[in-house]
Amino acid sequence: MAAFRIVSVNTSACKGTAKTPVPGAVADTEGLAGDAHRGVPGRGISLLDIESIEAFARDAGIEAGPGDFGENLTTRGIDLGEVRPGDRISAGGALLVVTAVGKACHGDGCAIFRKVGRCVMPSRGIFCRVAEGGFIAPGSEGSLDRSGEPPKPSDP
Repeated sequence: MAAFRIVSVNTSACKGTAKTPVPGAVADTEGLAGDAHRGVPGRGISLLDIESIEAFARDAGIEAGPGDFGENLTTRGIDLGEVRPGDRISAGGALLVVTAVGKACHGDGCAIFRKVGRCVMPSRGIFCRVAEGGFIAPGSEGSLDRSGEPPKPSDP
């Protein structure tokens, strides 16, 4: 199992906007409490690593940080490019199952895309459903289990 750390927990009241870091949040089968994407099947929680955010910001010549790409959990120390659907991720007190890697860009509906003409989430964002709920806070440890669980038919 690969270990990593949660850098930031992020939520937003509206879809299509950057998320704001919060002190922590409860994850349950609907997703992350207080987040606009709560209840979206198979995409209850999104992850993006800080290393990808920092590299994108340097390359694009912009300032960007946790939540700016709409991710719920910003991580450090896990290569999300190696994660596949069915992998299990423990994050703080919750257990997540990866349902999708990447997503279609919102284009003009995305603040980062409007600013620089591209985004990192389509290639590096990870989407999960919550298998076991729990509290997730910045500084929490996490781990990746590649033994996997096949995605449910309802997962995208």
